[in-house]
Amino acid sequence: MYLASLGKLALGSRLKALSDHFYGAADQVYRTLGAPIESRWLPVLRYLWDTGPSTVTDVAQAIGQTHSAVSQLTDKLVRAGMVHRRRDPADRRRTVLELTDKAHTALGGLGPIWCAVQRGVGTSLEAQANHLLDAIAACERALQERPVADAILAEHKAIKATPLEIVPYAPALREHFYRLNAQWLERHFRIEDIDRAVLGEPERYILQPGGAIYFARLGEAVIGTCALLQESPGVFELTKMGVDETFRGLGAGKRLLEACIAEFQRRGGKTLFLESNSRLQTALRMYEKAGFVMQPSVRAGSHYERADVYMIYRPETTRQP
Repeated sequence: MYLASLGKLALGSRLKALSDHFYGAADQVYRTLGAPIESRWLPVLRYLWDTGPSTVTDVAQAIGQTHSAVSQLTDKLVRAGMVHRRRDPADRRRTVLELTDKAHTALGGLGPIWCAVQRGVGTSLEAQANHLLDAIAACERALQERPVADAILAEHKAIKATPLEIVPYAPALREHFYRLNAQWLERHFRIEDIDRAVLGEPERYILQPGGAIYFARLGEAVIGTCALLQESPGVFELTKMGVDETFRGLGAGKRLLEACIAEFQRRGGKTLFLESNSRLQTALRMYEKAGFVMQPSVRAGSHYERADVYMIYRPETTRQP
């Protein structure tokens, strides 16, 4: 599932998809059994049924929705003949919501359906139902203590204040070389045998033949890597570029690319090339801006099944803006 691959970044979208699934299931049950309500009406109707006449503000606070959302839903319920608005006898400035006789009759006959819903959800999800409810309750408590928007903005401020460093290979960073490359390979393609060998033993396949490996670090987090592989005297391949998807947009890829090009030039390299795939459009645009030129055909003798792009570093032919 694509959203699952985005982790916490798509938490809201995944919860909405899950919510829509449950709403759809409940509506199907209501229609099949002839119940005259819709699933999205339930929080407001049930609250008014249990509590009695209440203001929109009271309902919104009780069910965890915005005043605007409850007000819009109330309009639908009024049109459906389930709720009506009236002035509060104790305070004529306030409007309260009250169930109609139609709503009382409808809700009074839903006991067996609600019982079936409770049991059916338990049967469908088995033990996960209670785990899910406990997790939701824990999330609600945590969000009351610290709203998620505040936490996100604080983290964003900290990230922007942390300098991005480019550092050379060290044995302690070996696992990140594998992790960062495996992340994008598994998402877009697959890890080929040659990838597995090079990523597992970077000293043997990259450093010992005269290459270099760089990492991008943001504080303690290792967020990107790129390698310069010497294929033959003076001929180098830019390879194994990977940036943690969580940290994209910070310029790590560009900085790593610049570090590899600078090392290539420092060594007096004659040819610098790379192989990639046409699906990776963002990366290809970055390479082109750095001075790599697309070649008319794939590289002869390519080691990669996925490679359908061959580029050579020729900055003198790159048109500058």
